[in-house]
Amino acid sequence: MRTLLRLATAGSVDDGKSTLVGRLLYDSKSVLADQFDAVERVSRDRGLASADLALLTDGLRSEREQGITIDVAYRYFATAERSFILADCPGHVQYTRNTVTGASTADVVVLLVDVRHGIQEQTRRHLAVASLLRVPHVIVVVNKIDLVDFDEETYNRVSDEVLESARSLGLYDVATIPVSALDGDNVVDRSDRTPWYDGPSLLAYLEQLSPVGSPQSEPLRFPVQLVIRPQSAAGDEFRDYRGYAGQIASGLVRVGDAVTVQPSGRTSTVTGIDFAGKELAEAFAPQSVTLRLADDIDISRGDLLVTSRSVPPVTQDIDGTITWLAEGALVPGTKVLLKHGTKTVQAMVKGIGGKLDLDNARLLPAESLGLNDIGHVTLRLAAPIPAEEYIHARGTGAFLLIDAQDGGTLAAGMVGDALLDTKAAVEAIGETTVLV
Repeated sequence: MRTLLRLATAGSVDDGKSTLVGRLLYDSKSVLADQFDAVERVSRDRGLASADLALLTDGLRSEREQGITIDVAYRYFATAERSFILADCPGHVQYTRNTVTGASTADVVVLLVDVRHGIQEQTRRHLAVASLLRVPHVIVVVNKIDLVDFDEETYNRVSDEVLESARSLGLYDVATIPVSALDGDNVVDRSDRTPWYDGPSLLAYLEQLSPVGSPQSEPLRFPVQLVIRPQSAAGDEFRDYRGYAGQIASGLVRVGDAVTVQPSGRTSTVTGIDFAGKELAEAFAPQSVTLRLADDIDISRGDLLVTSRSVPPVTQDIDGTITWLAEGALVPGTKVLLKHGTKTVQAMVKGIGGKLDLDNARLLPAESLGLNDIGHVTLRLAAPIPAEEYIHARGTGAFLLIDAQDGGTLAAGMVGDALLDTKAAVEAIGETTVLV
């Protein structure tokens, strides 16, 4: 059975992300004939002598007209070894919010660096996002190696610079690969033009990555999305049904399990699991199911059902790490909406603990956060929520800050501040291997 790997590509503008993805799709024979014909037509219209493989991922017309990627483009492909869901993220600084979106569910981030320019501010920003989101694996593709005549010394210099920056941000599961996305060197097949490189090609490395930790092995976390109470009469029979529908964020649940409702703290027992008209004995993440409980207790949308063996704390004060995604600045006293799972509560920014300096990976004092800043904030909530640190619970440790006036997303946040403390982040990751 083929395993599934979710990957996101990122990098600075013109580092060749879309070309790399196009080459990956084309050389792995994951492109339909009509798709390639369309790319060839557009390429000819632009006056190009050959097909621009970048167009295989630039799905929006405005992207093609401008020659840039301005949104997250998702693609699906498979090899004999593994299935892939790929998110091609934009490179412009103002679209860092899209990179956060693409990387938030990724098992691996493929980060491109132009070998001629080395590490850039946006490179550090994307590494910081990968650390912030606890992405399990990072692959740094040192691209355009053909433009420096496949020089080993130049590659090693850029690779060392990237790895040093990654380590400063608490990223230790990092690999670097010399690549020419335009010509296909070390993308799908090993290149004979880099005899000094003895590692795998990009695709081979993606195929051999060990599976990430399954959310099924974590404690049960089930955000209630909808309370189902249909009533039906058939002859003398009358049935009053009460079920709680949602998607299992982590863990598994079985009939007979003891569960606790947060934030109320009430307890009950699972008496039934309904899925697509069938009754199940057990269900696991990320299935969407309806749970029935033994007791008629007050449960509504936004509540969290958890295993009684592992109950998260409830609080109205949150210390969090956020990526600020709005044009206006965030200052103390700002009132926002906080969305945690299926629950939305009013919140106020009590304070800003600082913002991340991408040059030295340190938290610097700050009175406000601007567009794309990564910083630490303290929030006061109008109602309690079961808050777990993101470093321990990726599924339920995340939240969004929303504009109460227009409903726009202001920030992506993670409960806890350990991700801005390099030592704590490294200790949380544990011993890993740097692959070069």
